Amino acid sequence: MLDTAQYLLGAGSGALVGFVLGLIGGGGSILAVPLLVYVVGVTSPHLAIGTSAFAVAANAATGLVGHARRGTVKWRCAGLFAAAGVVGAFGGSTAGMAVDGQKLLFLFALVMIMVGLLMLRRRGRSGNPEVVCDRENSPKVLGFGLGAGMFSGFFGIGGGFLIVPGLIAATGMPMINAVGSSLVAVSAFGLTTAINYAASGLVDWPLALVFIAGGALGGFAGAGLAHRLAGSRDRLTMVFAVLIFVVAGYMLWHSAEAW
Repeated sequence: MLDTAQYLLGAGSGALVGFVLGLIGGGGSILAVPLLVYVVGVTSPHLAIGTSAFAVAANAATGLVGHARRGTVKWRCAGLFAAAGVVGAFGGSTAGMAVDGQKLLFLFALVMIMVGLLMLRRRGRSGNPEVVCDRENSPKVLGFGLGAGMFSGFFGIGGGFLIVPGLIAATGMPMINAVGSSLVAVSAFGLTTAINYAASGLVDWPLALVFIAGGALGGFAGAGLAHRLAGSRDRLTMVFAVLIFVVAGYMLWHSAEAW
């Protein structure tokens, strides 16, 4: 059972994740698990993963509302991707619970390094805004969705860094549509993972709620600052990628003994 100070740290950690998401538009959720483990003091890595999965799903659902209003969501493509991914997320989260917690953190740190590298890679493709999901490309959408869901479920993360390029590769849609559509899958994957972990008692619901509340406030502040620093977005992304490398390095050092 956590104490009051830990729940306050949970709210602060959620605010930091939300702030980063609002500021640079992605990547912040990768910090949820290390913040819960190393800052809040959640002793079970599996509990941290289950709790963060629910928070990530809620944050993605909030972001989806804004994208839906702007008409940037390709609903059919997003639905197909998410449907296949839910199956993968269930299998991935089941496998993740069977892995030793410290080993899982070690593997998670390797994923963080991958995320940091992908954030540094800029994409200039315009894409086809009129793209639709039909019999021709649906198998690719389902295949990418299944793989992304397994990965997301195993590590309890949103997986947007896989979903966005997956949607682009499968359909050729523009980046803005891929980002908006990816939130459907992120919400579905996170909720599937959280439900699977919750069935084993591995979600701290009060902590998840304060994390989400902090994330909402942080996201509002980050989005406001992003408008003022629009010209510095690439520099901010680079700084955050470096932060991810530092945190991943610490996690690798701290959890390497598990191997």
